[in-house]
Amino acid sequence: MNRLVVMLLAALVLLALLSYTATYTVRYTESAVLTTFGRADEKDVRKEPGLNFKLPYPFQSVTKYDTRERFLQTVSETQQTRDNRQIVVESFCIWRVDDPLKFFQVFSSAGERADEHYKRAEETLRGLLRSALGAVSEFRMDQFFTADPAGSKLPELEKKVLELVIAKGPTGKSVSDLGISVIDVGINRIRLPEDTSKAVFDAMGANRDRLAKDIEAKGEAIAAAIRAQADSNALRIRAFAERRAQEIRAAGDHEAAIFLKQMNSAPELAVFLKNMEFIRDVMGVKTTLVLPSSMPGMGFLSPDALNSLRPGQIPSSNLPQDWSTIRQLPKTTSDAAPAARPAVLPEKKQDGEVSSAEGSR
Repeated sequence: MNRLVVMLLAALVLLALLSYTATYTVRYTESAVLTTFGRADEKDVRKEPGLNFKLPYPFQSVTKYDTRERFLQTVSETQQTRDNRQIVVESFCIWRVDDPLKFFQVFSSAGERADEHYKRAEETLRGLLRSALGAVSEFRMDQFFTADPAGSKLPELEKKVLELVIAKGPTGKSVSDLGISVIDVGINRIRLPEDTSKAVFDAMGANRDRLAKDIEAKGEAIAAAIRAQADSNALRIRAFAERRAQEIRAAGDHEAAIFLKQMNSAPELAVFLKNMEFIRDVMGVKTTLVLPSSMPGMGFLSPDALNSLRPGQIPSSNLPQDWSTIRQLPKTTSDAAPAARPAVLPEKKQDGEVSSAEGSR
């Protein structure tokens, strides 16, 4: 019984190994090339997905290729434009395996695995792209760097490069002869070489410094003109103000001469009126002042300031500080008449503050 089980298990293992070596599966995204002793023809290509049979290795082997689109990014290449400018161009290519049999026949020498075939095919495509990018020499640099995207020649350059990649090269073979289909070619970057970029940046910096100096010079010239104009205006305004002030002073002196003449006719009365005006201005607000009576004009605030005056006599601002001396002055015969009161008499308030009362003059 145990021997039968062992034989069955051995038969199953042999069957599994046989099925693994004698069958292969093709996915819907793949194409397979069946080779017999390393050779294949059109009938050995399998493009339909499903299960297929083959002889065990080494009689027959299968190489599967992914037929989906693949992306290839090229390295930067320095190209020269029609106006002798150096630019660095980076391009890309979208391709796929179109004819598995041709692809196998061309690139199988790179190795047994499909990845090695892809790597050799990408090297070939990079060489074709490098050669096709020579079409840059048919355009000027300003046709690539434009402010208006509609005016750029990049689409035309990409179309030209695609045509050159697809066309037959010097060897007489095109990408279709390699079993490859190139879907699209594009330019994803154009820049200046590093040395050129540095020179351009230096020139831009020098131009920026020159523009800054020009602007500063213009600003200084405008500032100098504004300052000169301001100084001229200030001198003119100052001269006008001084002239106007002299005219106003002359007019004031002329008008004051009339009042000075009137005041000179009665100087004591003029001094008295000025003292009264001073007292009215000082006491016009509610305030309390503690001042000595010896101050000019303050003597009239004394209660006894007018007792010693003769009728019609105008008080003098130079009243003595000691009012008792005034009371002891000898009186003339004219003093026997009733004493006349002056036009303005001081009086005390109940709270002790002194104010001036105006009467008829």
